[in-house]
Amino acid sequence: MIRVSLSYLILIYLLLMLGPIFGAWLFSEWRRQRRERAAFRHILRCKLCAGEYADPTSTILPRCPHCGTLNERSGLSRL
Repeated sequence: MIRVSLSYLILIYLLLMLGPIFGAWLFSEWRRQRRERAAFRHILRCKLCAGEYADPTSTILPRCPHCGTLNERSGLSRL
């Protein structure tokens, strides 16, 4: 028989019960961040009027629909 103290038994129980929950949380967080990055991939901000617009084309310098200036393709910065 293997002798295990009560504190180690509780630790093993907690690891076996909370480990899969923590793994599922990490997986769902990874999927959420992936969806968020995909949603903001084509959103741009104008340098002149600060208007945000979506431009799914692959042009290097998209034109702002609000003021008409050409903007470099750089995504939104995350806070």
